[in-house]
Amino acid sequence: MSTNRTARLTETLRRQILDGEITVGQKLPSEAELIGEHGVSRTVVREALGRLQAAGLIRTRRGAGSFALTPPAEHPRDSPPPPRTPEERATLIEFRMALECEAAALAAQRRSPAQLENLRAALAAFAAGADHPATAVEQDFAFHREIAAASGNPHLLTAVEQLGASMIAMPRRRLEGEEKAPQGAEAPDGEAPATAALAEHHAVLDAIAEADPRAASSAMRAHLTASRRRVLA
Repeated sequence: MSTNRTARLTETLRRQILDGEITVGQKLPSEAELIGEHGVSRTVVREALGRLQAAGLIRTRRGAGSFALTPPAEHPRDSPPPPRTPEERATLIEFRMALECEAAALAAQRRSPAQLENLRAALAAFAAGADHPATAVEQDFAFHREIAAASGNPHLLTAVEQLGASMIAMPRRRLEGEEKAPQGAEAPDGEAPATAALAEHHAVLDAIAEADPRAASSAMRAHLTASRRRVLA
């Protein structure tokens, strides 16, 4: 009976994360709230949270609670709430296009050798953690933050930092890719989960490394356009 209750609670919370009801960086209800809402024991709640953490869908911080995909960054009180629906995420990506295409172009012009190495390290970390959603979100954001830092414009960097990791959209198919396609199989659009996003990041990095601002801006626009398509798919 306890096993069935654990499975049901795990699936309920998992679905809320995949559907965006619990957004990136958002704190999950406390143990007491989950116990009261779902009528289960503390053991069931802890086992369900453990399963979600093992699946890479939440991170738990001692004394702070559990968070969807990644612990939240510090945000100003007047910052906009994280997007919840696909439409809200698409709107955020439109804003990111205006912000990050210029950041990428400036990074191609101004990046230092050390900043280029930071970008390469961030992308390598993203590639290494691509199959673990929580790690992928953190490293995806880290790569975009490094681009803003390399732009040399503190306002662009501040804007990206204020958005935080919640600006990273995790499409359902990317989160569920391993379940929908056996290892080695292709995803419905012909690419394995996260492969397309990784290739798009590489294109941005290559253009920045080549000091080509036009190509860097175009590569960033192509990446965000593809992200918008994946979010709305």
